[in-house]
Amino acid sequence: MIGSIKGIIILKTEKFIILEASGVGYKVNVSPDVLSKLKKADTEMLFWTHLHVREDALDLYGFLERPELEFFEMLINISGIGPRSALAILGIASIETLKKAIGTGETSYLTKISGIGKKTAERIVIELRDKMGTELSGISLRDELDALEALKSLGYSQNEAREALKKVSSDSNTNTKIREALKILGRK
Repeated sequence: MIGSIKGIIILKTEKFIILEASGVGYKVNVSPDVLSKLKKADTEMLFWTHLHVREDALDLYGFLERPELEFFEMLINISGIGPRSALAILGIASIETLKKAIGTGETSYLTKISGIGKKTAERIVIELRDKMGTELSGISLRDELDALEALKSLGYSQNEAREALKKVSSDSNTNTKIREALKILGRK
């Protein structure tokens, strides 16, 4: 129904923004990743949107890139995955990394998300593996998981480690990923 919305951000909270478009303020739920990319209020932005209709509410979800919206819509079509869970999934890694995890059947990567158990992770893999394409087969996320565990063992929280690893090149080996992530975490 509402495919995109362009307006000025007048309020930014931890889970949503208020976007004013043509004199109307729209509450747009966004992922933590999107929130971190938004520098300040009073900025004009374009969001690709999904309107989620329930009996008691109309919720608007916004994304900066169209592929994020498409991946979100694939996730919410899976039984047991609602919009909030889909946003949490999108918040842990880049779409490319998530597609690798799904394409290679790495359910352990998905179960690290709060609220996603082993059965739900397996359901995600089963339902989306074919949609991810065959070009991802053979790619392993072992380096990513090893880097995440190494950063956690150094005292960083899982969220801090994931945020840093999102900014690191996905082509790097484990040691390079850890070094680059530590540089990013050291700047904070």
